[in-house]
Amino acid sequence: MNSSTRDQVEGKFHEVKGKIKAAAGKLSDNPKLEAKGIVEKIAGKTQGKIGQIKKVIGK
Repeated sequence: MNSSTRDQVEGKFHEVKGKIKAAAGKLSDNPKLEAKGIVEKIAGKTQGKIGQIKKVIGK
């Protein structure tokens, strides 16, 4: 698997994992867990975009 595809897949994984953490934090009334989930979701989106850029550039 090339690096652009790997970044996109890992980014999507982190995005979904972050959504789950944020929802769990919200349900359990745990603001720290919710914040960690939001940060991980944003990081996953960023990593996915980096993978898309790499694909366009050809790296």
